[in-house]
Amino acid sequence: MTASSLCFKAGILLLLVGMLWGIHMGISQKHSAMPAHAHLNLLGFVVLFLFGIFYRLHPKAEANPWAFRQVLIWIVSTVVLVIGVGLVHTGHATAEPIAAVGSLAIFADTALFTWLVFRRDRLILDRSRTQAEAWI
Repeated sequence: MTASSLCFKAGILLLLVGMLWGIHMGISQKHSAMPAHAHLNLLGFVVLFLFGIFYRLHPKAEANPWAFRQVLIWIVSTVVLVIGVGLVHTGHATAEPIAAVGSLAIFADTALFTWLVFRRDRLILDRSRTQAEAWI
């Protein structure tokens, strides 16, 4: 499985979970976990799909073994963050460290994705320079 395929498949599954959670909150009229629901939909669906589109459009970046790892880290971190935020907003203040760990992992994974984006550009520039030098 490629990084982009994992993004699309995991993203749609997390969207379904987020939608079911939203429906449950609407039916029960208990909206205290709404911030966690929003994080799940944004990080679990929207951002994963954007990652998937990037990787699909840039096959050389997707070929980097760190791309698949980056997506796995993102999925796990999102689940941890959402659980922590959900618990905190439903009255379990002791879950703040869980939310903090998930948040820091998301931040670190964003840094990894940033590195992959710039690494891809650098590889393209290095290859262009090498090809240009070959003409000289």
